[in-house]
Amino acid sequence: MGASRTGRWRWVPLAPATVLLLLFLAGPIGYCVWIAFTDTQLTGQSGARFVGLDNFGRAFADDDFRNAVWLTLVFTFVSAIVGQNTLGLALAGLMRAASRPVRTLTGALVITAWVLPEIVAAFLLYTFFRREGTLNALLDWLHLPSQNWLFTLPILAVSFANVWRGTAFSMLIYSAALSEIPRDITEAAEVDGASGPRRVWHITLPMIRRSIGTNLMLNTLSTLSVFGLIWAMTRGGPGNRSQTLPVFMYDQAFLKSLIGYGTALALLLLLVGALFSVVYLRLMRVEP
Repeated sequence: MGASRTGRWRWVPLAPATVLLLLFLAGPIGYCVWIAFTDTQLTGQSGARFVGLDNFGRAFADDDFRNAVWLTLVFTFVSAIVGQNTLGLALAGLMRAASRPVRTLTGALVITAWVLPEIVAAFLLYTFFRREGTLNALLDWLHLPSQNWLFTLPILAVSFANVWRGTAFSMLIYSAALSEIPRDITEAAEVDGASGPRRVWHITLPMIRRSIGTNLMLNTLSTLSVFGLIWAMTRGGPGNRSQTLPVFMYDQAFLKSLIGYGTALALLLLLVGALFSVVYLRLMRVEP
């Protein structure tokens, strides 16, 4: 009797935190799920009706939604899976072999891009890619053809912007992972005649595979939800050529006042992120 009474009292200190989580986290999430199954609008509506799966059926039948899904996958693959991951690993490896002043300067430059507010980074990259921007000025100076990058290649322009801003996170993760590799292992492989690429492929990458998986998962999830960077640079345009799912969701929910439909799109974006997470977690459990 005394033990069970003590066990019940153990929950008392957790009660305030539990109530706050239910009130400010579980409550809004449950309300959003409910709205996704209604025709709720911001304006011009006296009451919301339950419409079941109509919002989701409308999404899958919408060409703009399919275009947004495709652009989201392209944006995520180019900027997170390939760009930030590869460049972060390369910078971490180069910094490990560089002198202390070079490491300090490189780290400061890369991390500065990361800590900048998203809107500031977006305007910096906008001025870099715009027709009269820095990139075209450099190309003109080199007597190379220039173009309006935000019009001709908008999804690649915003992907490069996301790489520039987010690579520092990958660099920090890989720097920590590489510092855990014993130097005597790589030195022994070098003595045995293994070339640099072979040491990277057969020693470095297998020993940091869990860090690679963790970095890929975190980068993918953060990139799937990028909105401010794209909105400030292109607003999803021209047309819908850089309209990823977060931008399309914002357009439907707040510019067209279709809150129910926009919330359904948010749930679908959440599902995409969950699928990526499951894949990465399964790959991390597979032993090499």
